[in-house]
Amino acid sequence: MQEQKSRPCADLLILQRSKGDAGDWRQTRRANFHLEDPSDLSDIIPTWSKICVIAADSTEIERCSQCRQAFADAFCMPHFWWSYYFIKGNGSVGCERTRDSGVTTGFNTWSKFSVKKVDHDTRFRWYHTNIFTRWLPLTNQTVILAFDLNTPVKERFLRAVMKPDESWLNDPFWVYPYLVEQIALIQEPSVWAIRDHVRLMETEGKPEGRPQPDYRRLHDIARHAIHVSETLDVAMQNLEHILMQHESYTNSTPDNDSGVSEDIHVRLRSWQSFIANLRSRSISNEKRLQNEVQLAFNSVAQHDASVTLEIGRATQLDSATMKTIAFVTLTFLPPTFICAIFSMSFFDFGGDSGWTMSNKFWIYWVFAIPTTVFTTLVWTYWPDIRRMLFSKNE
Repeated sequence: MQEQKSRPCADLLILQRSKGDAGDWRQTRRANFHLEDPSDLSDIIPTWSKICVIAADSTEIERCSQCRQAFADAFCMPHFWWSYYFIKGNGSVGCERTRDSGVTTGFNTWSKFSVKKVDHDTRFRWYHTNIFTRWLPLTNQTVILAFDLNTPVKERFLRAVMKPDESWLNDPFWVYPYLVEQIALIQEPSVWAIRDHVRLMETEGKPEGRPQPDYRRLHDIARHAIHVSETLDVAMQNLEHILMQHESYTNSTPDNDSGVSEDIHVRLRSWQSFIANLRSRSISNEKRLQNEVQLAFNSVAQHDASVTLEIGRATQLDSATMKTIAFVTLTFLPPTFICAIFSMSFFDFGGDSGWTMSNKFWIYWVFAIPTTVFTTLVWTYWPDIRRMLFSKNE
């Protein structure tokens, strides 16, 4: 079914502010986004507005093809912006100039960060920041499309970008020091939450008896630690790309305010250092957690080994007892054999004749010797016989 143009799209929060405005910014909401002339943004960005922020849910916009096309036409968004692989990615950074007959009409940047916020009770929540900016060089106006911002990132970021350093507005990358600051403010407590979990395990006393590690908890904390390190790695890579692109823009635009660009670059470098330090702490957390996991396994193994050693000692005592019994048995075996022989009817003892032996005593050897040989052979070759019997049954 073809979509109607009157169909409302996602609820849009639009914030506008003029340069030098000391008061609060203007806030409006719209239920649709459609421009008769995509090249004319005066309906969205009036001439008095130097900063325009449009906050929306990318999922709701992605479901409406008319809305996607309206955003793409109005802000010259790249064709892959709404693609599945780009939306589901864990981070990205990019920029491009838009030109008309060789004249630069705008400068677009985009970035995506993911942060895993871990609490002290191992509960967690994912935060995603999906930012697209369009800077208009002729009017020094900036449009910020802020998608999928969660509380409290949304409130803090909107407050920051609506009250920026006025001198920074001449640089298309002025948004990113404020954005990276919000990313760092969420990452920092997550890293220390993982550290607190690890520290709690390190300070736990040794239990009496067999250790009972909570392997499920160890697994969950390790999983969170890996995710936090991953998001920090992505943040570091994104920030490095932002710095490279900002430096490239500065070098390619000789008429820009170099002092402002340098200030923005220095601020980005400072946050890069802060996130790098968080990354070092996160790596330390992972290594310390791995030590705790190994200690848990080794403690259980050591306890089980000590129990096995005790069982071995008990078995050794039993073996010594069996040796004693075997020695006593062997000691009495010859006399028992002699008693058995002379108690047969083949022998007789008379007062007058003394000891006499029957001439049929050979019958005993006829049965005793073959039986002994047969028993010995069966005992020797029984494993092979058993193997042959089982192979036939199979």
